[in-house]
Amino acid sequence: MQIDYEERIDNIEVMLGRLILESDRAQRRQEQSLTKLEELITRNEKRAEEDRIRAEADRKNWNKKWGELSDKLGTIVEDIVAPNIPRIAKELCHCDEIDDIMIRRWVRNKKDRSKRREFDVIAVCGEYVIINETKSTIRIDYINRFIETLPDIPDYFPEYENKTIIPIFSSLSIREDMVNYLTKHHIYAMAMGEETMVLLNNQSW
Repeated sequence: MQIDYEERIDNIEVMLGRLILESDRAQRRQEQSLTKLEELITRNEKRAEEDRIRAEADRKNWNKKWGELSDKLGTIVEDIVAPNIPRIAKELCHCDEIDDIMIRRWVRNKKDRSKRREFDVIAVCGEYVIINETKSTIRIDYINRFIETLPDIPDYFPEYENKTIIPIFSSLSIREDMVNYLTKHHIYAMAMGEETMVLLNNQSW
């Protein structure tokens, strides 16, 4: 009986040793799995951050390209509009020759030198001064800002104070509701006709 008892004790110790060994192995496997999982999470987080940085760089790059394209488009429209101003001036002002024409003129406000403004086209014809604003796309706030600028023209050009200001808002295409809005505020609307730029509301106020 004593021998059987000792053998059982030995067997239990062997089994316990195996159990401890297997437990250690399982723990190591678990630790290795946990380490691999942490490494995978770290790699994914790093990849996600790299993707975010790349996406942000792409967004900024595209915004820059769209901005450049928008500026270029605006310049193209201005280049189409500007050559038509002398002809429109003759139609409106009945003058044979333009006294002065300025394109993309940056001017500082004479009363408030902290203010500067670009005027797309200014044409002087006798006692008349045409102030043209050109946009590649039309928005009501663009028109409203132009309307707000008109009373301040003498602050930028004191020499025009006693002249008649003729405002023109130009684009390649202007919707009828926008034309009506411009007409309501006594502003000529100019857009592309069948062959060249034409006034869409050519009338006396």
